[in-house]
Amino acid sequence: MLGFTNTSIETQFASGGGGRKERRKRNRKICIYFTILLILLIFIVFLILGFTIFKPKRLITTFDSITVEHLQSSLDPVSVRFILNLTLHVNLSLKNPNHVGFSYDSSSALLNYKGQLIGEAPLPANRVGPEETQPINLTLTLMADRLLSESQLFNDLMVGVIPLNTFVKVSGKVRVLKIFKLKVQSSSSCDLAISVLNRNVTSQNCTSQIK
Repeated sequence: MLGFTNTSIETQFASGGGGRKERRKRNRKICIYFTILLILLIFIVFLILGFTIFKPKRLITTFDSITVEHLQSSLDPVSVRFILNLTLHVNLSLKNPNHVGFSYDSSSALLNYKGQLIGEAPLPANRVGPEETQPINLTLTLMADRLLSESQLFNDLMVGVIPLNTFVKVSGKVRVLKIFKLKVQSSSSCDLAISVLNRNVTSQNCTSQIK
């Protein structure tokens, strides 16, 4: 009778110990599941914030002013062609409307004559702070050798107006919540009319494109 009692007690004890182990395992699983769920919820909250409140806005590139620093045209009697020397001073502004900084790569401001590249100025890589507008001053000088074969230049000089185009494209990245990196690209183009007689910009039509 005593042996039966001891055996029953041992069985109950073993059964109770096994139950505690099962409860511990179940608690660990619950804890793991809760942790995973919490991480997912935090990630979703950050994702929602990243694409709503902190949604990256487009960088705005603007030509503030374009002025003629130097303009000289002359006739080369030896080659019977016109020589044009031209330097433009360009004031740009890069506006970053985001709550985070914008880092952009190096690029160039281009000077075109009827679709032909005739000059360029480097635009070094830099960073625009949150909600900051960064002014940029550039000097565009015409590469005289690029116009050696341009027969239409003679007609424009005779009319007294030189049609030109300036173009600049800025590409970079915005880091949202220090987790997501999104690419942003902004470009601006200006069609100009340069008066040969007055040596100034008589008209200016600028457009911007943002991606």
